[in-house]
Amino acid sequence: MTRAKGRVARVRLRGWGGVTGMAAACAVTAALTLLPLAHSGHSSDGTAVGQGVTSALSAKAEACTDPEASVPAANTDGPDIARIRKRGKLIAGVDQNSFRWGYRDPETRRLEGFDIDLVRAIAKDILGDPDAVIFRAIPTNQRIAALEHDRVDVVVRTMTINCKRLEQVSFSTAYFQAGQQVLAPKDSEITGYDASLKGKRVCTAEGSTAFEAMEEESYGAVFRDEHDGTERDRDQLTVPNQLDCLVRLQLGEVDAVVTDNALAAGQAAQDPAVELKGDRPFTTEYYGVAAKRGADDLVARINHVLEEYRSGGADSPWMRSYREWLAQGLPGITAPPAPKYRNN
Repeated sequence: MTRAKGRVARVRLRGWGGVTGMAAACAVTAALTLLPLAHSGHSSDGTAVGQGVTSALSAKAEACTDPEASVPAANTDGPDIARIRKRGKLIAGVDQNSFRWGYRDPETRRLEGFDIDLVRAIAKDILGDPDAVIFRAIPTNQRIAALEHDRVDVVVRTMTINCKRLEQVSFSTAYFQAGQQVLAPKDSEITGYDASLKGKRVCTAEGSTAFEAMEEESYGAVFRDEHDGTERDRDQLTVPNQLDCLVRLQLGEVDAVVTDNALAAGQAAQDPAVELKGDRPFTTEYYGVAAKRGADDLVARINHVLEEYRSGGADSPWMRSYREWLAQGLPGITAPPAPKYRNN
């Protein structure tokens, strides 16, 4: 039996029923919650993602020096808050297949996780009801398009704040610190984000900071798909969702995954045959709640929610959610990241 075939055989046995069980649960509700996919970097209506960004916004992004600084927190209303209240529901773009962050429990079919807790806190503050939410599952490569085309009010989906994205969306203050790391089988010769990746097939998600990191330094890894006109080749190395990379890894179609350590820890919990490689992440990144660009009243209100969410020390809502969902895979975190605000 070849190594690849052996790995395919093992995938039926390992994990918590993990990827297979969660994928089945996702399929039950996908028709109700999933946004149309546009794998090529275009929205479902054919509009190029971000094509409305003006040269003036691009110039402003080039001057960006502190992307984590957001608008000051405010417990006030505005046009975006009024629109959400009139509807009576907060529409949130989330993940439904990132274990411990945003995933559908196979038994209850209820969305759960660290990001989901935060969405419910935002809904409770604005609408007085943590369940006044319409969850829309969106792939990694559609997070910005979903906001630009008003399909969601917010995206709470392990989305890294950076200057490039600030050209297209607005961000809250940071609610989690993460970083890129390599995920590979425990018996792999890969040791981390280093020369051991040379010649290896590495999977990343489209529109992710992991793909950008590989563009800057790949160490000789193969991370771009060879476009020969088949859907299989287009999808094999660069995929819409992070979970797709784990499946590729389990099937032996790739040798490693580069993704946020926070997401990789959840994937390692699903499959005990894989592990994070390297002592620590090779980047420092901060997750923020994304809103449509210019929705400052909504962002200010989210920042107000986050101030309360972080307060209370070890008994804060943030720490309680961390202990429930993330502490096992990401131990040792004693506090959320401190907020940073713009002076203007």
